[in-house]
Parts: sequence; C-alpha cells; structure tokens
Amino acid sequence: MSYRTVTGSAKALGQPVAPIAGAILKMNGLRQDLRAPVSVVVPCFRCAHTIEQAVNSVANQKLRPVEVLLVDDGSGDDTLARLTDVARRYPAGWIKVLAMSENRGPSAARNWGWAHATQPWVAFLDADDSWHPHKLRLQMQAVEDDPRIALIAHDMNVQARDKYAPALRYPIQCRLSPQRLSLFRSAFPTASVVLRRDLPFRFDENRRRAEDFMLWAQILLSGYRCARLNQVLASWHKPPFGAGGLSGDLTAMYRAAVDVRNTLHKQGLLGRRQLYIAHAVGFVRYLRRSLVTLIRRHIMTSPNRTP
Repeated sequence: MSYRTVTGSAKALGQPVAPIAGAILKMNGLRQDLRAPVSVVVPCFRCAHTIEQAVNSVANQKLRPVEVLLVDDGSGDDTLARLTDVARRYPAGWIKVLAMSENRGPSAARNWGWAHATQPWVAFLDADDSWHPHKLRLQMQAVEDDPRIALIAHDMNVQARDKYAPALRYPIQCRLSPQRLSLFRSAFPTASVVLRRDLPFRFDENRRRAEDFMLWAQILLSGYRCARLNQVLASWHKPPFGAGGLSGDLTAMYRAAVDVRNTLHKQGLLGRRQLYIAHAVGFVRYLRRSLVTLIRRHIMTSPNRTP
C-alpha cells in the first residue's frame, strides 16, 4: 500500500503542495520507539467518563507523541483523581497531569498546557473527542515534506463512541489554505490542529465561545502557512449540530463569531469588504442552522413520531 505523490507549486494557494509519498511504507521500517515531536494538550473539565477513551486514541497512534498534557480546569469533582489514575496506566512521564486552581475555561486550560509543552509541535484534543490512529503519522509526514507549514488540520466527523475510525480515502492530499477569511468555513476543527509551539499567538482567555476560531484566523490572516489534509482523522462523539441544542446557544455562537470578525478587523487582519462579506455569509449560516434546529425539535416532539 502506498500513497500517490501529490505535487504542485508552493505559491498556488489552495492547490495540492505537500507530497504524502509512501508515508505508510516509510513508517513501517522505522523503529518501534520512534515518537512524533508533539505535545498533546487536553483541557479537562468534569470529564471522568470520557477521558480514558480520548487518551486511548492518542496511545493508539501509529506514530505516538512524545508527551500528553492533561489539564484539569478546576473541575471540583473526581476528574483530577481520574486523570491521575489514567496517567499511571502508561509509561512514567508520558502523561503529565496539570491542575488549575479554579475553572477558567478551555482557552485558559489550553494555554496552560501550551505553556508547559516541551515539543516543537502542539496538538489539541478535547476530552470527549478521539483521534484516528493515522492522524499524527500523516500530519508529521506532511510537515516534513513542507517545513514551512505552521499549522496543519484535517476533516472531522460525528460518530458514536463504539464505531471504528473511518477508513482513509485515497489519494491522500495536503492543500494550503487560502489566506482569506471568506473561505475559512470550519477549516480547522480544534481536535484536528497541530501547530508550531513558537507561534506568537494564544487562545483568548476572555472568550468562552469561538475562541478557537479567533486563534486560527489570527494565524492564517497573519500570513502563516496553514494546510489541511483531505482525511477524517478525528471524531466528535455528540449529536449533529442543533439536534439537542437550544436556539439561545445558536444565537450566542453567532454573536461570538460576529465579535471575532469585528476584532480581526480592528486588528487590521480583515479588510472592510472582507468583513461585510464574512458577516453576510455568517448570518445566512446562522439562519440555516436555526431552521434546521427548529425542524429537528419539531420532529423530536411530534406526537406522531415513531419511538
């Protein structure tokens, strides 16, 4: 089994540029103790029932990271004890448990883990998500092929926890992301991102919503080379958007996204024309999601619904 070599101009944004050539064949001949130079940061808040599966998906990587940082975000329950118990099941020092004295939100927890990371690359995984076994292997191969990449992401899906990871789709390609917000639609799901530890940005700890969108946009619009693999290499284990949520949550997310775009404009990263276009697209998307949520709620509460 081998990967097709993908070639292209490094200047042709949006086109295949990083060859993922024979990645599996290369890795098959490597030492079993080889590790990816990656620190994995997992913010944890009252996640005792899901953290074991999340960590297991990291441990099952074909190219395992050097370290995992589990950050307890002031859970106040048995989460911290659970994190410590999970850490004991793996080689000493591979999992580091960090405890924050109070709950400060996922942005602060991710930043705290980022600050303690020792590797040149940092990856993020939420405690209720999981990774595909080939995730880090393919991402590290891509950044080896194109060392100028500062951030690399991939697709994610929604599936039940007891389902197998989706199969890889061939050919495997890595594409550069255009440096404009209008095409930034959900391009970088948080659990898909691996980025350089030395980037001069961090999550905005004053934001409880759209904080990840803010960070990825700052990196992309500041001119850093961002890329995306055309594979589903991580999974959310939750219902589809709006299946159980309230319209108030949708409205809060929409307002948070509007504030992010306005902030990017004030920072000089988003022009006025781009701002208006992004606002228009965001509003249409908000209306569509609201409609989908209303339809789903109507179906769920319909007296004629089949149990």
